Formats: sequence, C-alpha cells, structure tokens
Amino acid sequence: MAEFTLVLPLLVLLLFGILQFGIVFNQYLAVTDSVRAGARVGSVARFLPPGERKQAVIDKVEESAVDLDLAKLEITVDAPGNWAPGSDVTVQAQYPYTIKLLGIGLKEGFVSSSTTERVE
Repeated sequence: MAEFTLVLPLLVLLLFGILQFGIVFNQYLAVTDSVRAGARVGSVARFLPPGERKQAVIDKVEESAVDLDLAKLEITVDAPGNWAPGSDVTVQAQYPYTIKLLGIGLKEGFVSSSTTERVE
C-alpha cells in the first residue's frame, strides 16, 4: 500500500498532462481545419465581388473553427495576385493555448496554421 501512495501523485500528474495535451492538440486540429476550409473558399473567391472576397474567407474560417473562442482567433488573408487566376491565396490563423497542471500554468503560446492554395 505504501508503494501506491508514492506512485499515485505521479500517475495523476501524468493523466492530467495527457488531458492537457489532448486539449491543445484538439485546438491545433480545429485551427488547421478551419484554415484549410478558408483557403478553399479563397481559391474560388474570384467570382465574388472584390469587396467581399476577404470577408468570405474570414467568415468560412470562423464558421469552421468549432469549439474555439472566435474573439481569440487571429486570421490573416493574403492574396498578392488580387485573386487573379493562377495566383496564390494564403490563409493563416493562430489561437492561444495554455498548458496547466493542477492550476499552475506551465506553458503558454500559440497554435498556428497556414494554407496556400492556387486561385482557380
């Protein structure tokens, strides 16, 4: 029984660490998927009016960002070719994360993703 009391705190810390990693990984997957969806909209956005293209991409990224706080999501859309066919559209997003174990913040940073697609 003494061995169990020595090992239990370590097992609990390991379990909470695995849970925190899973939460951050889920956030990373959500950011990556939403950026991919936004880039796909951006690749066909040349058919939209020029003033609505960038906003359509941002709207799609926000719509696809399931379970993320949209106030913290930073989205950047870059279309240097002005949505000309064959030019590239790059969508980037970043979202803050904090890894905490037992209420103590161990690491903070941003999960980020970037996707570039060719305008069709």
